[in-house]
Amino acid sequence: MDLEDQLKQLFPDHISTNTTGPIPKEEPIAIQEDPLVCKYEKRHGKVITIIENYQGPLKNLKELTKELKKTLSVGGTVKHNAIILQGDYRDDIMTILKNKGFYVKRVGG
Repeated sequence: MDLEDQLKQLFPDHISTNTTGPIPKEEPIAIQEDPLVCKYEKRHGKVITIIENYQGPLKNLKELTKELKKTLSVGGTVKHNAIILQGDYRDDIMTILKNKGFYVKRVGG
């Protein structure tokens, strides 16, 4: 008879909570008052996608950038509170961001 069984005998009405397992991590999403703007540009002959108008902590913006880069397998960076990704991935980016709960607006073309 292990300790858990002994405790059940002593306290039969007690509801056990498992504290040894991993605690689920909730990712807070910054509430956006304005939509994220997803636009397409050419710089030095190369196509880039820019996501602007993010309202929230810079740390969350960097995490979002990292996730987008990994999901789409592209390069990119964060500059001036905007995400800059290499290539034209507007449709894929908009789908990913909508699934995360963001309101996204497509600009240009």
